[in-house]
Amino acid sequence: MPSTRLNRRTMLKSSALATAGVWVAGGTRAAESKSANEKLNIAVIGIGGRGGANLGGVSGENIVALCDVDDQRAGKAYEKHSKAKKFFDFRQMLDEMEREIDAVVISTPDHTHFHPAIMAMERGKHCYCEKPMAHAVWEVRRMTELAREKKLATQLGVQRHTLSHVHRSVELIKAGAIGEVREVHAWVGGSRGMPSAPDKFPPVPDHLKWDLWQGPVAERKYSPAYAPYNWRFWWDYGTGETGNWGCHILDIAFWALDLRYPTEVETTGPEVDAERTPKSLHAQFKFPQRGKLPPCDLHWYHTGSGPAILAEKNLPRKGNTLFIGSEGMLLCGFGEHMLYPEEKNEEYKSLDSTIPKSPGFHKEWIAACKGGDPATCHFDYSGPLTETVLLGNVSYRVGEKLVWDAEAAKVTNTSAANELIRPVYRKGWEI
Repeated sequence: MPSTRLNRRTMLKSSALATAGVWVAGGTRAAESKSANEKLNIAVIGIGGRGGANLGGVSGENIVALCDVDDQRAGKAYEKHSKAKKFFDFRQMLDEMEREIDAVVISTPDHTHFHPAIMAMERGKHCYCEKPMAHAVWEVRRMTELAREKKLATQLGVQRHTLSHVHRSVELIKAGAIGEVREVHAWVGGSRGMPSAPDKFPPVPDHLKWDLWQGPVAERKYSPAYAPYNWRFWWDYGTGETGNWGCHILDIAFWALDLRYPTEVETTGPEVDAERTPKSLHAQFKFPQRGKLPPCDLHWYHTGSGPAILAEKNLPRKGNTLFIGSEGMLLCGFGEHMLYPEEKNEEYKSLDSTIPKSPGFHKEWIAACKGGDPATCHFDYSGPLTETVLLGNVSYRVGEKLVWDAEAAKVTNTSAANELIRPVYRKGWEI
């Protein structure tokens, strides 16, 4: 198995990051833009599950390298793209194929988004990353800043950004259909979280490189309770349903209201478990005035019964987002939208569309890599969105309201929260 040590060049640059608090760019340059008809050389990191779908989304380009720690889950992709070089360790791949790769697609579990992304972007590679952007707020900010500094094409996997009902909802809010919006409620249903703790620890399967799967976090004995999927509900590896769905659903409010960073975050839920994510949660984010747009309270719920505001407003349990304005309400989701009072639906039926139809979420990014317009969920947009989602988890875990200094990227009222803002990596994975 390849060593878990970072190479010397990366460690020297990483130590500069740790000292200065910012990423210090190396001598490599961003991948050169290609013509619209010239194919990119793409490396895909994580090709089982969601990674397989993302691989399919970019398969019209040259797939030059595939990296996965699980031979079994990656098997079909290896067969389909037999000409691509195969790797277990993304660090080895980036070192050996630095000159051949133009862009990377990252679809690993949350806790291993940051390391491959930051190492690839430092080498000037464009980056598509599954949501959430990273496992911790500090990681998201470093990725956002580095992508901007290196002028790279980026895209976060918020694929529902392309849906027609999402576009129409955004257009209605921006057109002033319900007046000034100072309150938004958004939610995901279900009660996933708090998985059973493992009581058996079988040998690591031959097809899985468990040490590489764990990557930068503290070592645990292998258990199928963690991989291949339930990692999502363990704090060491995942970010719960808030991280899983928050980036998708809060995207509607962020886009419609030009939201960036909250100033305060307060979260409530069941008793905190040190290792596992909760089955329910309510977070309230306060956003300041943005130009002419008023301050706004954004509520996020992970709840099986839907938020109480729906019953209070005598609204159906539909969609996933409720905008409350000075002149009405908009109840919407990925597949529907409805204005209240209902006569507004006829009034705004002929509203001109202002958001261009997407050519395809992956195609947006590919075009951006070749010198076109930025993809719609580039990191400068999706970074603040992801930070907000993760701050909700931080507030819940420390049991306190957070006062967030976005410019300094730190919580100003409790040191306990800042311990969760920037993670500590295990030996060999330091940055």
